[in-house]
Amino acid sequence: MPTYVALASYTQKGIENVKETPKRLDAFKEALKKAKGELKSFYLTMGRYDIVLTYELPDDEAAAKVALTLGSLGNIRTETLRAFTEGEYRKIVGALP
Repeated sequence: MPTYVALASYTQKGIENVKETPKRLDAFKEALKKAKGELKSFYLTMGRYDIVLTYELPDDEAAAKVALTLGSLGNIRTETLRAFTEGEYRKIVGALP
């Protein structure tokens, strides 16, 4: 299953309601589950991004739907990256001419 990395920053609305973030994280996990995905890791970070998440979903369409749903709530802004495992990387590089 494809892996995704999301880099998230709180919006003003999100930081004003930061105490609600554990509930929002639980809701995100449920949204992933409904989309047949799974949260692999969650980190509260310091620096440019406030949160780093890794998760799996069946395909890019499911990932786009989850990202749009999450962003539409207005609590965070995200940058989502498609990540390739070492095995996938080796397959890609091995297929180069």
